[in-house]
Amino acid sequence: MSTTVLIADDQPLMRAALRMSLTAEPDIEVVGEAANGLEAVELAQSLQPDVVIMDIRMPHLDGVAATGRLTSPQSGTPCKVLVITTFDLDEYVVEALRAGASGFLVKDVTSEELVHAVRVIAAGNALLAPTVTRRLLALYAHRLPVRPSDSTGLIKSLTARELEVLQLIARGMSNLEIGQALHLAESSVKSHVGHLLAKLGRTDRVHLVIFAYESGLVQAGAI
Repeated sequence: MSTTVLIADDQPLMRAALRMSLTAEPDIEVVGEAANGLEAVELAQSLQPDVVIMDIRMPHLDGVAATGRLTSPQSGTPCKVLVITTFDLDEYVVEALRAGASGFLVKDVTSEELVHAVRVIAAGNALLAPTVTRRLLALYAHRLPVRPSDSTGLIKSLTARELEVLQLIARGMSNLEIGQALHLAESSVKSHVGHLLAKLGRTDRVHLVIFAYESGLVQAGAI
């Protein structure tokens, strides 16, 4: 069964390049293209693609606002969104992730990286490399407001080990690196990550990072 994709970008050449990379794969089908955020929302709601590739900076409705509309439970059928941007530290990337995006790529990625990202996100996982997490949050974590009143109960539900794992995730460590730091098998780390997702009601690793910053478990500049 094919993975269906909607491409949203205001640059015709970029849409063509993305479409060419994706349609070369037998298991991926591009079902539509949008030239602005408003059109992206309308097409996504009618076409119900598995993944929406969303440019951040578009007219009429920017990618952050469009992402929020498409991933909201109120939308009826939330979509998975892969954000793309010209700059790997675009000022709106964190906001897009907080709006519900499952990950992001820069526009100079290879075809192989793009295809991999689409498959990962279609499978329900997040795509945000640990190195990217470090770079993004080192610059933008100070913009994330701390909300201890919203998170105190959730934090209390975590074990001491889960708290340790969460803090290391927020510092951009991979499961392997966390295992080495805590002297745990990688499979044990994966189990802890699964428990964190369930207890905190987060959909993926990206939003565990955001929760850690919003709750004050990790402070900006502590990476």
